[in-house]
Amino acid sequence: MPARHSDTILKRLLALHPKVIDLSLDRMETILEKLGHPERRLPPVIHVAGTNGKGSLLAYLRAILEASGKKVHVYTSPHLVKFAERIVLAGEIISEAKLSEMLLECERINGPDSITYFEITTAAAFKAFADNPADILLLETGLGGRLDATNMVERPLATAITPISHDHEQFLGSDLAGIAGEKAGILKAGVPAIFGPQTDIAMGVLKTRASDLNAPAYIHGDNWSCLRISDDAWEYKGGDLSGIYPFPNLNGLHQVANAATALAVLEKLEGLSVTREDIVNGLASVKWPARLQKLTQGEMVRSLPTHTEIWLDGGHNEAAGARLSESLTAWNRDNPLPLFMICGMMANKDQGAFLAHFQPLVDKAVMVNIPGEDGASPAQELCDVGIRSGLDCVAAESVEEAINHLYPYIQRQPCRLLIAGSLYLAGTILRENS
Repeated sequence: MPARHSDTILKRLLALHPKVIDLSLDRMETILEKLGHPERRLPPVIHVAGTNGKGSLLAYLRAILEASGKKVHVYTSPHLVKFAERIVLAGEIISEAKLSEMLLECERINGPDSITYFEITTAAAFKAFADNPADILLLETGLGGRLDATNMVERPLATAITPISHDHEQFLGSDLAGIAGEKAGILKAGVPAIFGPQTDIAMGVLKTRASDLNAPAYIHGDNWSCLRISDDAWEYKGGDLSGIYPFPNLNGLHQVANAATALAVLEKLEGLSVTREDIVNGLASVKWPARLQKLTQGEMVRSLPTHTEIWLDGGHNEAAGARLSESLTAWNRDNPLPLFMICGMMANKDQGAFLAHFQPLVDKAVMVNIPGEDGASPAQELCDVGIRSGLDCVAAESVEEAINHLYPYIQRQPCRLLIAGSLYLAGTILRENS
């Protein structure tokens, strides 16, 4: 694949600050002022924080709003295959020319000043969003909330917080109440706040913060709820959008809660109404790669027996492991199949907590290196963690080598192959099998 101009610019931007992550808003305030405050010229914003489910929530909101005829901007991170995926302008991934233009302008205006990669690319995204008309902007935090670069929007249309759990502990700490407090930093005075399912500790923090700000809270369990009622239907109980809906076009039992959170958000958007038909169409068309995604094309699919189901998921923390294992357990009740796993993980994740959820499910696991990622755990070190977590596993240098190791098991009978542990690994798989 030829190098993109934006990739060259992004590589330069990585060198502007010694830390990849340095939570602060001072540098954002400076660059946004130099850019003429694009954050003040954005379409109405839905700002989303949380540990798990942020991307899925935005995917549902985008699909339903687009089904209703709205033009939707979207900002997410990280990307899977190319950086441009992070910036969607009125329904289309930003063009290479536009992305390079925005990055070059931010690079020029920032000069030699210290700024992190996420900060300067978020500033570029804000400029692109401000310069292109849309009905709404779906804005995902990068990390935390209170000091996240996206938290420069003074008055969003609504805020939403998806389930909070432990992740990025080197930046947010290990105390769940403290993590929830950082996520609650996106709440704004008088702005509706929608809370997805939470632990009691996290929900207590969120409720207190909302009350302190006089932010109207729409709370899972108190004001709205959801329930799976059959293999292909679920019920939302809340306000005007209450009713029974078909299962969404995303796999996993946890997607019901993500879809329901989207409906809760939509109920609180002033001036942006949707119909039941919009919701049904959005649920049917929603896409969010590498979230229990079934691979149906590419070299890996062609190289394995047709009786092999290949599933890809970027989950990488304890809560994601729990959700994945829950869905796999349910599938096994309906259609028992041997399960094999290929896993690569970043070194800064709680690998044991993630892997422990698969101990009763996985017949054989192979731990792999993640190509091009200096922060990834070497395969053998991850394998040692897997063994301590109760998995029958070995190490391999690459996914190709892992496939070769598993092939004698896979060829015998129908089975499932799960590739998981990192969005970076998932991006590599999609890049090679798209």
